Amino acid sequence: MRKRRKLKKQGLFVFVGLIVILAIFLYSLKQDKDINLLKGITKTIDEEITDFENISYLRASEYAKEKKLELDVFYDYNDSISKNKIIEGHVEGNKLTLVVSLGSLPIDEFKKNKVNELGRVPIMMYHGIVDTTTNQYTGGNVDKDGYNRTSNAFLEDLEMYYGKGYRMIRLKDYIDGNIDVSLGYSPIILTFDDGNANNFRVIKKNEDGSLEFDPNSAIGVLEKIKKKYPDFNVTATFFLNGGLCNQPEYNEDIIKFLLENGYDIGNHTISHVDFTKISIDKTKEEVGNMYKKLENLIPGKYVNIIALPFGSPYSKGHKNYEFILNGEYDGFKYNTEAALRVGWEPEVSPFDTSFDKTFLKRVRAYDNNGREFDLEMTFKLLEKTRYISDGNKDIIVIPKSSENKLIETDKKIVTYEE
Repeated sequence: MRKRRKLKKQGLFVFVGLIVILAIFLYSLKQDKDINLLKGITKTIDEEITDFENISYLRASEYAKEKKLELDVFYDYNDSISKNKIIEGHVEGNKLTLVVSLGSLPIDEFKKNKVNELGRVPIMMYHGIVDTTTNQYTGGNVDKDGYNRTSNAFLEDLEMYYGKGYRMIRLKDYIDGNIDVSLGYSPIILTFDDGNANNFRVIKKNEDGSLEFDPNSAIGVLEKIKKKYPDFNVTATFFLNGGLCNQPEYNEDIIKFLLENGYDIGNHTISHVDFTKISIDKTKEEVGNMYKKLENLIPGKYVNIIALPFGSPYSKGHKNYEFILNGEYDGFKYNTEAALRVGWEPEVSPFDTSFDKTFLKRVRAYDNNGREFDLEMTFKLLEKTRYISDGNKDIIVIPKSSENKLIETDKKIVTYEE
């Protein structure tokens, strides 16, 4: 009996051993197959591809890498070419341009998400972010008119934006009509005026040159939210005066940090002037001198956008307005691409016929018990009027009933019946 059991055990060991040997053999065959497949792909890449239609995006991008070609990719819907396959592609010089299929047009998804890329976009206006927990004014307002906000209120604002399905975009991208937001979500823009030290208060500069910011400063709060919600696409435009970030010891380091971490710098005039109270020559000095200062400090890395101090002048018909947009100061010629008012309501889509980037409204981020376009009132109104993205920056999707409001554009237009 014991001998039989011993033989059974030996037989089991032999069987298991054969299984292991077979598994190793099959794995080696697979490895050889994978190597041969890889060789085949490499061989294909080594050859010139003249017709990209219906090949995979992965294969085309590998080809571009192998041939050291710059890759320019666009996306479009296509009923006959499956998702991630190439609709068309061509090489011109050292650039490979591809149009990649997103698959069939998801009209039902557009309806479900109420996509409307002619909806309104909130450009939020902030000034100081103050680290205080005692406050005698309404909600998170630090001053009577609510231009300055507590750090806690600012953090709550950001959480609210995120929770309501807003995702940040750069102001520059908005005015260029380059809105890259996921399907069903809405764009929001953050702006800060005055270059207040509490926007980016530096605690210390480390030996490696990096800065440590006050966690309750605007940048401290923004960077905290950036880590918490990577898909929030945290960004903002800071409009500076002649004092820059109002921390002379760290001004240049702060600006370098901002530019390297997804933030933008704009013009708020040299001395925060009221344009209704100065001459044309003084207007050119205030605007041109600030642009010149930025050009000397960060050449070509700032945005040609101005936030109008006090929101003045209050009409584009004012004698100084054309010199806010274009002029010359001390031999330096400047051109302002867009101008921001001290606002009160969300702006129209950049694809709306009434869009005027040289006179844009902003939303004051303040509390006023749901009145006079405070945060509560504004975001309640936006529930029915907000811009809702189709998820593709190269295509504009709108309800068919809104066609008459759409600008002429080179982008592809998709309409649907609500």
